Amino acid sequence: MALWDRFKESASTMQTQLMAKKNDLKSGAFRDAGMAMCALVAAADGTVDPAERQRVAQLIATNEVLQNFDAADLQRRFDENLDKLTADFAFGKVSVMQEIAKAKKKPAEARAVIQIGVVIGGADGDFDKAEQAVVREACFALDLPPHEFDL
Repeated sequence: MALWDRFKESASTMQTQLMAKKNDLKSGAFRDAGMAMCALVAAADGTVDPAERQRVAQLIATNEVLQNFDAADLQRRFDENLDKLTADFAFGKVSVMQEIAKAKKKPAEARAVIQIGVVIGGADGDFDKAEQAVVREACFALDLPPHEFDL
């Protein structure tokens, strides 16, 4: 099986796992960490074009797991994190990783945040090396083994 096919299958599996846990994923820490993860993956290559920003925003708005939260609030949090990353990626990344680390206390939420990163990363058909690298870093911030997510 080609590498991309494995990632596509993995992203689909992770979305299914997220749906199974939807009712457990309602905390503010999960919300904040999830939006930080979306922004981090979107900005992983150092640039975010308007089409990419819109595509990720659309995924956030339509993802059933995230419908536990107000869509406008999610969009605002995503935009704030993305603005930090686009202003100064290295400095913004420190702040965004702190947001992601908020989910560390609850292992199910921590795993769900990583799964969101994989789903967002694979949504455009190309879960590239930069996206994989930032999701792997987030695994370390959440004390999760990257290999558990094929990273």
